[in-house]
Amino acid sequence: MTMSNENNIEVSSLLSSRKKCLNDIEYHQEMNNPIMNQGKKPRLSSKEYYQLKKQLHERKKILSSTPILSLKAVGDNASLCIDAKSRIPIFLNDIQHLLIYSLLGQHSPYSPERWCCLEKFNKVSHTVVLVVEGLSLLHFNNNETVFTNVNKNLEHRMEIVTPATYGGSIVEDLAAVPLTGTEKNKLIKKFGSLEAAMQSTGDLVKLLKIVFPMRPQTAQDGKLIDRNILSELPKNDKFPRTQLLLSPMQLVDHDYPLPLQGGLAEKYKDYVLTKDEYLEATPNSPMFGLDCEMCRTTLGILELTRISIVDENLDLFYESFVKPDNEIIDYLTRYSGITPNMLKNVTTKLSDVQNELRKILPADAILVGQSLNADLHTLKMMHPYVIDTSVIFNLTGDRYRKSKLQLLSRVFLCETIQDSRSGHCSIEDSQASMKLAKLKLQNNIYYGDAVMMGYLQLQETLDNIRKNHQNNIRINNQEKYGVSIFNHLTKVKDMSSSIIGNKQVMNEYSMYLKNTKLNVMDDANFDKTDPVRLVLTDSNKQSIKRACEISMKHALTFCHVKLDSQQTNDDSIKKTCKNVDKWVSKLWNHIADNGLLCVVFGGEKNAANGACFLNIKRQQLLFECKKTRNISSLNISCLNN
Repeated sequence: MTMSNENNIEVSSLLSSRKKCLNDIEYHQEMNNPIMNQGKKPRLSSKEYYQLKKQLHERKKILSSTPILSLKAVGDNASLCIDAKSRIPIFLNDIQHLLIYSLLGQHSPYSPERWCCLEKFNKVSHTVVLVVEGLSLLHFNNNETVFTNVNKNLEHRMEIVTPATYGGSIVEDLAAVPLTGTEKNKLIKKFGSLEAAMQSTGDLVKLLKIVFPMRPQTAQDGKLIDRNILSELPKNDKFPRTQLLLSPMQLVDHDYPLPLQGGLAEKYKDYVLTKDEYLEATPNSPMFGLDCEMCRTTLGILELTRISIVDENLDLFYESFVKPDNEIIDYLTRYSGITPNMLKNVTTKLSDVQNELRKILPADAILVGQSLNADLHTLKMMHPYVIDTSVIFNLTGDRYRKSKLQLLSRVFLCETIQDSRSGHCSIEDSQASMKLAKLKLQNNIYYGDAVMMGYLQLQETLDNIRKNHQNNIRINNQEKYGVSIFNHLTKVKDMSSSIIGNKQVMNEYSMYLKNTKLNVMDDANFDKTDPVRLVLTDSNKQSIKRACEISMKHALTFCHVKLDSQQTNDDSIKKTCKNVDKWVSKLWNHIADNGLLCVVFGGEKNAANGACFLNIKRQQLLFECKKTRNISSLNISCLNN
């Protein structure tokens, strides 16, 4: 080491020692001078530091065991925080999936991942559901200032489509959990068919979720047609074609126009229904292949210029060229196949096509096509029964990565379409979609779907197609059935449920408990070993009181109240909303830490949608660290929302 370096180190050491001494002097001056000490951060003694560190560790430990509920994009789009015109409501099924997931977690048959994320589901202490029939989103919006406790405690507030808007059952949507494909196969293997399984267990229920006006199939004399007759399959079908229909949630997910209330009603105000009233679809409902061609107009949008519809025999059922309301600026001939000469003498307008389709389509018609959402938007029409070939066939294993019709036709039909330089042909495309749907019906519901059957199994199927030996697995009479949510809870030891309501409410829930193997017990005779407790009450007020008393004793509590028309009329609605807000406050105060509270407003028939309010009750933390040197207390707190 050089002399210069030694001198530098010595100087540096002296400066460091001098700085330390000055800091010590300043510290003692500050601590002995109250005036200088004002505004300075207090210094902790070793004992105080250790105590604070211990408290922070406990706080961190508690926070790490707290379940967290957050919304995904679909949930955010349904949030009441955004403008109603931009809002897309979720479904009561979505709420059901969250409820059962909060109880069973990875053992749940369904996940709420479509619209929300529940972290640390196993830390949820219990789940309480308050269903208020008679209130809608409109009531909440008009009286929002009254709902102080709802706004204070329930962080997540969303618009939901409830069965009340289309005459369905809220109890069915919440209590009946649809069977998964695996569960169906197990029941078929055990009982031979789903019908036999239903007769054996007694608590399986058929689920129908429809948001369009409709009535059941009737004979000419007006009597209902026997269900056994309606369930008979056409000669070449191996399972009911109704199994291929898009569900309401799928229709929303894939951007199909729907006659829903709220923001979507404004969005689709210029759209028309294909029928004023529909018949319930059956395995014998007729299918029609549909395809539209569009050109770009001066509005910068695509407008209808050709429509083709074929029947199940691939014969042309309806076709028309259409003159757009606005001037065409791009014929998109490469894709549409439309040329100026084709539309030269055309006078048919979009409204003419709409009127004609409303006349000729049967009331239970099933429309088949590739990504039909685009066609229906172009037609500005809404239809309940849709088979989308881009959904029922999947080559990627990812539900949201769709394969083109041209590829599906080449792979599954061994046919080449859309190969002309002059553009697409709507007749050819509608026929291709129909062929694909019929091919699937001739096999099974998993056929051609990498998501349902698995990618490797799909490859085996494609190999069989190439060898011209198609797999014909028959799944007999496979319909939509469900098992009650209460049965699912019995999968986990020591999990019990309670249902609280008046006689009318109990009659509805009893449909899903009737003849079940569950040991259902009334309130007076309930034992902690019983899986389901039924609490019959005389009033809504009594229902809330009893729910507060017993909710912590059960993994799941349904408190179901009904409001009559007198309680929701213009003179009484504000008072009613105040009472409901008080009910929510009482339930919230009687929920354990980490408990999930879900409040559902049932909506109104042919009027406003419902609403759902959710939150998890966080544990209250309050730490105090007292300072001794005449310093005020240091508070670190994490309070409830």
